[in-house]
Amino acid sequence: MVAALAVTQTAGFGVLYYAFSVFIMPMSRELRVGVPQLTGALTVSVLLSGLVAPLVGGWLDRRGGRGLMTLGSALGAGALLAWSQVQNLLQLYLVCSVLGVASAMVLYEAAFAVIVAWFDAARRPRALLAVTIVAGFASSIFLPVTGFLVERYGWRPALVVLAIGYGLLAVPLHWATVRRRAASQRPPSSRAAVGAAVRERPFWLLAVAFLAQTGAVAVMGVLLVTYLITLGHSPVFAAAVAGLLGVLSVTGRVITTGLQGRFRVAPVAAAVFALQGGAALLLPVIGRGAAGAIVAVVLFGLGFGVATIARPALLAERYGTAAYASISGALALPITVSKAVAPPLAALMGFPLAMLAVAACCLAGTVGLIAYDRRERTPCPIPPRHVR
Repeated sequence: MVAALAVTQTAGFGVLYYAFSVFIMPMSRELRVGVPQLTGALTVSVLLSGLVAPLVGGWLDRRGGRGLMTLGSALGAGALLAWSQVQNLLQLYLVCSVLGVASAMVLYEAAFAVIVAWFDAARRPRALLAVTIVAGFASSIFLPVTGFLVERYGWRPALVVLAIGYGLLAVPLHWATVRRRAASQRPPSSRAAVGAAVRERPFWLLAVAFLAQTGAVAVMGVLLVTYLITLGHSPVFAAAVAGLLGVLSVTGRVITTGLQGRFRVAPVAAAVFALQGGAALLLPVIGRGAAGAIVAVVLFGLGFGVATIARPALLAERYGTAAYASISGALALPITVSKAVAPPLAALMGFPLAMLAVAACCLAGTVGLIAYDRRERTPCPIPPRHVR
């Protein structure tokens, strides 16, 4: 199951999210629509995935992930096929809305819920790490593959190829390997579990911490290349340095998972967030030189994927596994909104002020996790129910 999810997450992120950037320019020329309007479609997709996350979480807690992830894979493949036929901006926005729903059904939140429900506390970190290590290379694999398909066949046939390939890969793998949730594992009331969680302060400390850090990461992921160019670097150098973020995110996940055996997750993640804040402050100071730019990006990149594995670990540790998906879905909504709106807001600020905002967000994430860790020893109102 872990191997299958690693493959489907890599393909899912590559096809349903990262590939969009490759299609922007050819779509802009053919549809005669500006780039900002086209990128707005991706923002709609991300926002809608966050809006439906609580509903998806409730379904996962009640019925497990097999049927939902299989259906989501088919829905995503169908949306890609529909995308290949769009003739105007409205149709693109409608297709991307469907992609957002499909993403909520098949990407990390759903996959993590399946893993958390199936594996015990001892094996869970290794399972999460295995999936995220492989999926961390989604952009490295699918950006060049998509670029080749667009250059060779055009953007519409490229979408057809990606749709068929994703459907043939993800639908049978999700159906054949994702474990069903046994009746004895179903929580009596996911709504009650979420209600109990949101009434306590630790939930909101986690929400603030991950919302702030997610916004910072989103800003750097979207604007880093452009900022490095404004600092005087060539586009090739800027793209190459920004490309380090994907590899470094995998490195950070490996280090964080290794430290979980000796230290609590919250302080480890807080230290990484603080390192990112320092890197954001350093970039305007030392980033005009090649070595300085590389150092700052490396320091920030080490924390690029840490929240991905820290969040499920902290939620399962505090709230158990019985209602994990519902609580995670409730937490995912504000975090996803932050991911969608932070980059355009940062672009409006201008780069120097945006880097200060990134550093402030990382600091807020650090403070939130430290405050959470201090309260973590208090009794949890939702008794843990670890599975297997």
